[in-house]
This record gives sequence, C-alpha cells and structure tokens, in this order.
Amino acid sequence: MTDFTKLDYLKTGNDKQKRAYEVITRYQVFEKLSNFSPILAGTIPIEINIEESDLDIICEAENNVEFEKFLIEIFEGFDLKIEKSKINDEESLVCNFELEEFPIEIFVQNKPTTQQNAYRHMIAEYKILQEKGEKFKQKIIDLKKKGIKTEPAFGMLLGLENPYEDLLKF
Repeated sequence: MTDFTKLDYLKTGNDKQKRAYEVITRYQVFEKLSNFSPILAGTIPIEINIEESDLDIICEAENNVEFEKFLIEIFEGFDLKIEKSKINDEESLVCNFELEEFPIEIFVQNKPTTQQNAYRHMIAEYKILQEKGEKFKQKIIDLKKKGIKTEPAFGMLLGLENPYEDLLKF
C-alpha cells in the first residue's frame, strides 16, 4: 500500500499529483509544518480529484491559538475558521489560502494525524478503490463532477446509510 504519510508517491503519480508535489515542495509547505505531523489527505492522493479539488493538509496541534500565531508567521493571505466534525462535535481549525493554482486547506486537530477522520476516510476510500477497480473509481469522479462530496459519493455507490461514520468501519 502507498505510504500516504510521505509525499514521495506524488512524484510518480498523475499530472495533478506531480504538480501538487512541485508546489508543495517549492513553497516548503511540509517543512514549515513539520512540527505538526502534516499529511496530504483528500482526493488528490487517491486520484479521485476533479479540476477544482484542493490540497487538504491535516496537522496535529495541542493549541489552536498557538497554531494560529504560527500560521501568521509563515503564510500570507489566509482565512481561518473553526469547523465541527460531521461525525461528532470534534473541532478543527481550518486555514484556507492559495498557492499558485491550488486552493490549500489546512485542518488542525488535537490528535495524531493518522487518527484523524480525514486520513482514516482517505485510507478506507483508497482500499475500496483498489478492490472495486477503475469503473467504480470513474463513477466516484463523475459524482464529484456533479457536485457530490467524496464521502456521500462513496455512500451512494456502496449503499451506506451514514457514509461519514460507515467509511470508518472499513
């Protein structure tokens, strides 16, 4: 299985993945975030992205206020907000900005990145895609092009009642 905790796999991936790798490394995003265990999550790592897909970077930080101060020091022109999980009341600090053609979203929680739902969903989705094959993958992409979010798209095709929770069981 691909090691999604490192970015190396992007170098040999599809065009969008290679371009994401170039931008992330050019701006040293992961180096700047290295104290926060960054992982690229979402659709680009598992190749179900669409044209407008963003780079979702998950991080771990004990203190949102301190992380916000850190962001102010290293990034410019970003928006911050607090989001609640679709599964529980867990909060994430979300930072949005752009680097070249990529919208960037940094999600910060006070838990290890490999235990965050964004990572766990991505791993489950990756395994399902490996099992179901190219036709299934294309159906997911087609649903995303119609505006359906990733987890609900998987839920529709797999008959999941609550895809945000049910995907965590895979």
